Amino acid sequence: MRIPAIEDADEMSCDVLVVGGGTAGTMAALTAAEHGADVLLLEKAHVRHSGALAMGMDGVNNAVVPGRAEPDDYVAEITRANDGIVDQSTVRQTATRGFAMVQRLESYGVKFEKDEHGEYAVRQVHRSGSYVLPMPEGKDVKKVLYRQLRRREMRERIRIENRVMPVRVLTHGGRAVGAAGFDTRTGRFVVVRAGAVILATGAAGRLGLPASGYLYGTYENPTNAGDGYAMAYHAGAELTGIECFQINPLIKDYNGPACAYVANPFGGYQVNRHGERFVDSDYWSGRMMAEFAEELASDRGPVYLKLSHLPEESVAALEGILHTTERPTRGTFHANRGHDYRTHDIEMHISEIGLCGGHSASGVRVDDHARTTVPRLYAAGDLACVPHNYMIGAFVFGDLAGEDAARYRAFAGELPADQLREAHELVYRPLRNPDGPPQPQVEYKLRRFVNDYVAPPKSGARLSLAVEHFERMRGEIAAMGATTPHELMRCAEVSFIRDCAEMAARASLARTESRWGLYHQRTDHPATDDEGWLHHLDLRKAASGAMEFTARPVAPYLVPVDEYSPAGGPSRHLGEVALAQVATAGPREVAPTGSRIAARATTGAGPATASPRILELLALAEGDPELPALRPYLGDGDPAVRRAAVAALTETAPEGTGPALAGALADADAGVRAAAADSLRELVETLPPEPALRDPLLAALASADPVVPAAALDVLRELRLGTAPAYAGALGSPGIAVRIAAVRALVSVDAVPELTRAAADQAREVRVATARGLAAVTGPGVLAPLTALTADPDPLVRAAAYEALGTAGCPPDLAATARAALSDPAWQVRAGAAKALGAAAPADAVPALAETLDDPNADVRKAAVLALLRHPSTPAARTALTSATTDPDADVRAYAGRVDTG
Repeated sequence: MRIPAIEDADEMSCDVLVVGGGTAGTMAALTAAEHGADVLLLEKAHVRHSGALAMGMDGVNNAVVPGRAEPDDYVAEITRANDGIVDQSTVRQTATRGFAMVQRLESYGVKFEKDEHGEYAVRQVHRSGSYVLPMPEGKDVKKVLYRQLRRREMRERIRIENRVMPVRVLTHGGRAVGAAGFDTRTGRFVVVRAGAVILATGAAGRLGLPASGYLYGTYENPTNAGDGYAMAYHAGAELTGIECFQINPLIKDYNGPACAYVANPFGGYQVNRHGERFVDSDYWSGRMMAEFAEELASDRGPVYLKLSHLPEESVAALEGILHTTERPTRGTFHANRGHDYRTHDIEMHISEIGLCGGHSASGVRVDDHARTTVPRLYAAGDLACVPHNYMIGAFVFGDLAGEDAARYRAFAGELPADQLREAHELVYRPLRNPDGPPQPQVEYKLRRFVNDYVAPPKSGARLSLAVEHFERMRGEIAAMGATTPHELMRCAEVSFIRDCAEMAARASLARTESRWGLYHQRTDHPATDDEGWLHHLDLRKAASGAMEFTARPVAPYLVPVDEYSPAGGPSRHLGEVALAQVATAGPREVAPTGSRIAARATTGAGPATASPRILELLALAEGDPELPALRPYLGDGDPAVRRAAVAALTETAPEGTGPALAGALADADAGVRAAAADSLRELVETLPPEPALRDPLLAALASADPVVPAAALDVLRELRLGTAPAYAGALGSPGIAVRIAAVRALVSVDAVPELTRAAADQAREVRVATARGLAAVTGPGVLAPLTALTADPDPLVRAAAYEALGTAGCPPDLAATARAALSDPAWQVRAGAAKALGAAAPADAVPALAETLDDPNADVRKAAVLALLRHPSTPAARTALTSATTDPDADVRAYAGRVDTG
């Protein structure tokens, strides 16, 4: 085919453009049309049978049915399943709106299982709630939805264009205004102008390479190649959780789900080859996959889904679900192997990696109305980061997106020519290289690199090599050849896969901890670090074109969860992630240093297999051992035994536990030191503040392992065992976490001179911690370092300093500085300055705060309202607060409403 000219493009216009005709996209189109918008639905296949739901669904994983489950319990369950890193406001939308969605789908004709009394037959599969609602006749869900789209009143509002594949979202003035793509059958260039764009393109399922080697033999729908992830990224939207992969248990060689969650209510379960159940974690959790992988790799593997023990009626019922609704080819697969559930249990394996918000937590960042960080651009379904959202969540967020987007009308301005040229080049460049490398070969190579270097367990070196390979493959992808529109589609998908692969590798490098079990297991950072990493990891495309990262603290929960207590706070800008040195094995100029095997032999390291002394120790811990009985294990030659001894000591906590754990901070093994540090923090409230504990903790401050002095500082601070000179010594540590812990310790002893030194630290995080800490210091001298911090070059430091003045006090000279800061370009600084003026004299503060009520940022206006409430006796403050009761922001109105106008 010939390359069409840009000016010959087919141009379409709509109020709401929906990209993707699967679960979320269909619902988004229906809802937008119901709210009066003219909708254009683009689908690169055909809406009748597109998306992950095309062959039906055997059940709903997250039905919060009244009387069977509570929304808050579901939100707490998802929070635990995602190791605390969730925006609960989004999860709560699914929890509170999901049942109404079930009823809406039922009104369309979708069937859910009910009992003899007509009640929904919700089953408990997960250990902490009953959320699974079977759909034994769910194979026709997509047909039912398509029927709704074709209703006469919907046809008047919804235009469906099948076989059209967008490749870029178009933006103008920072907001989404349309999309550019092409027809996958004719090859014509297509341009759409829109008032809002909803991306609903599903997961990035074609990322890792299946064990079979088949490009399209993936666990997820193979047509979902990460289109929306790449389009959102290039449009400037933030993505989040991309390091949290989707990995699933599946049938060996078939790459279909084993469906243990379907079999569990019938009495089926996962077992090792001895028939032993081994899963301790719940189904929701990535930790279950870590247990699965460990069992599979041990001499207890393979792993099976055991059904052979079930009665005939249960097996027959399962066959009716698994061989029709779930995967129609599944029965044929088993039959061709001569296997029957009555005589053969189902061998299981682990899927390739993918990105998926709906089944994991990696996707486009959205709020509780499906809005992305780009105005008028929405994301819903598996593309959006709403952890463990599943089918009902996709419908709910499609509905939310459609309702919100329906407010906008078609863009009438000139579409961005540069973006159109970029999209045109992406689509048609393979036609200029008809003899170039074919797409299947390039894609195979790309995805093999994903398996080799990105799939867990991860390490900084392998991930850095991955990034190098993906960067080099830009040229190989640009050189791919094609001659037909179908081949153009596949080539464009390879570019999306490459983008997703780079995101996955760089995000995995940026999060320097392990979390979510197998989903993000780092061999070089094996511990989970809630103190430093209870954060969302957001990525975006910078103006320079580089991929940059921000660590965004988890917002305070709407539903408390005992295991986690996020406090929110400002984000930590990380910038571009640094790659490890992987060009040479070690420094180029340094010769090999010897054999690690020989080093182990000469140092008396423990055996490779687990020591039987661990079993002795576990048996001992069942009683009530005193410390002398545990000491031999704390000094054992095998670090695994010593780690187990630390755990036993923590569990039993005999007299002398504190000093013993503090002594373990000096252990030669990093794992033992980390375990001791965690245990000291866990037990700190119960430890007596005695010299025998203080002395080893003070010695631990000199450790080169940053985990050790950080823990020692925390324990010394909480038990009031340390002194300002001891704490100040840690300000010279190379570890930022250690220096922050030192700042907190210095605050506890009101050490203003030492904190003044910390205020000049090179790391922004330390200066921010210092500013916040100074607000809690009692005694003279705090205003001097705070004054210096208000002039810091970093806006987040200045913001923290001004906020601290709101507690420490804001004399006239600093009030003048705060008033000037109300016009700072950074909204965080303006909000901090407003908080500072809350502590200033009314005459210095109120007029400036009243003017700040017109600030374009709602958080600044909120800070101004809260500051004005601190001046209740001033008539001008009350007048200003009264005017703020009509503010467009609900929080601002609510706080302003507290004013006593009498």
